[in-house]
Amino acid sequence: MSNNAVAGVVLHYLEDNPGEIETLSPLVLALIEGAGPVTDAATMPAHVTWGAVAVTADWRVLHVRHRGSAGWLLPGGHVDAADRSLLGAALRGLAERTGIAANSVIPDTVYPIDIDAQVVSADPVREEPSHVHYDARFVLYVPDETAQPCSAETVDHRWIPVRDLSGTLGDKLRARCARDARTERAHLA
Repeated sequence: MSNNAVAGVVLHYLEDNPGEIETLSPLVLALIEGAGPVTDAATMPAHVTWGAVAVTADWRVLHVRHRGSAGWLLPGGHVDAADRSLLGAALRGLAERTGIAANSVIPDTVYPIDIDAQVVSADPVREEPSHVHYDARFVLYVPDETAQPCSAETVDHRWIPVRDLSGTLGDKLRARCARDARTERAHLA
């Protein structure tokens, strides 16, 4: 996946979320400078990762627990060299990590609902410096709560009501849920 393809996604995202330019400006600069492929996990001091916001019809969001982690996270990970798009990476990764088949998922759009900048601590064992993951998170409507942790990293899962999610992502998802409810009411009228 080229930096130009990622730049198109990021610039479209910033058109919808102009208040996040300060957070994403280092990523935009990296894309412009073209120092390395921003989707390559070896690109430092930052690279782009994928996140899957798997949502059921009743607006419950899948979270997973990784081996050695106490917290609950969205399914996510690094982009593979064979991935052709960030959305494709999220669909592939969700299937690999949770067993939810990509062909059973309906993406909300081809653009992420959120791009979160997460600082990753240095890992001396892997000789990795501290760096930033720009996590492009895609809303993926799933048919039900059927998920099975099926990777060595994912050890458990749970479904959280969207009303219980905090932060910017929770706010964006609640707004999307309200928009969908208004649209459905308009179609029924």
